[in-house]
Amino acid sequence: MQNEFQRTISKPITFSGVGLHSGEISKITIFPAKDNDGIFFKRIDLKENNLIEANYRNVSSAKLCTTLENSHGIKVSTVEHLLAAFYIAGIDNALVEIDREEIPIMDGSAKNFLDVFKDIEINYLTAKRKYLKVTNKIELKDGKKTISIEPNQSSFEVDFQLDYENKIIGNQRNNINFLTDELNDVSNSRTFCLYQDIEKIKKAGLAKGGSLDNAVVVDNDKVLNEGGLRNEKEFVNHKILDLAGDFLLSGYRILGKVICYQGGHELSNMFLRKLMKSKEFYKVTQIKENKNTFDNKKNIELNSHHKMAINA
Repeated sequence: MQNEFQRTISKPITFSGVGLHSGEISKITIFPAKDNDGIFFKRIDLKENNLIEANYRNVSSAKLCTTLENSHGIKVSTVEHLLAAFYIAGIDNALVEIDREEIPIMDGSAKNFLDVFKDIEINYLTAKRKYLKVTNKIELKDGKKTISIEPNQSSFEVDFQLDYENKIIGNQRNNINFLTDELNDVSNSRTFCLYQDIEKIKKAGLAKGGSLDNAVVVDNDKVLNEGGLRNEKEFVNHKILDLAGDFLLSGYRILGKVICYQGGHELSNMFLRKLMKSKEFYKVTQIKENKNTFDNKKNIELNSHHKMAINA
């Protein structure tokens, strides 16, 4: 995943499904993009002012999902799982056309997106990828919630801890290195909620499209979904997935170790805003691939791991 050059998809891809919070069916088509384009969303149901950059500064709401909004008030919501799929697949540049406000939730994870990315070529571009390399530890506290990032020379690593009174979720913790660890459990982990919270969430006008097909629901001491959990740490793994998607809104691949306790979309965005203002804690750099690793003009398989040397 730590590539020297930027990448994009080789051909357009289309997905459709229900929006988790809106309950509306939406369709997205992801198009290849050029060097340094980054990731943009385009609301094709609107005729003008319909481009929204995937950037932390454009986050207008982070209540139960990440919503982006441009300067004209045009929004796109629940972007985090698709962004996490872009992160894991090593996609830097893409245009996502959407015919509604909310990205389809699919199965509640990044699995459906990544399954398709695995079946197509991911093309190298000519521009070098830029990395944000953390040089000093920085942290943020919000009540009992905490998040920090410290130097990690060659990879993005996340140590995440949940602490729920519910005994099924409980005190769950996992540490994932996005360069060296196998990522299937993270990418396949679904969004979740407590059964007792569903009515409150729906009264707030959210989760209109939620079901056991796209979310894990926990009722006291049991998981209501047929087949139970996909992996032992599905709850915290989904939080790690969300964080990876939200951190891609920095505009960079980040080289550092995140330590997070009880975090979520709001805490991640607050932290990114603090980090990006604090230039003494990071530098923007590029990497140089080791010789004989592979020919960088060829496509590589998703989730292949390659040794890289950081160009300090």
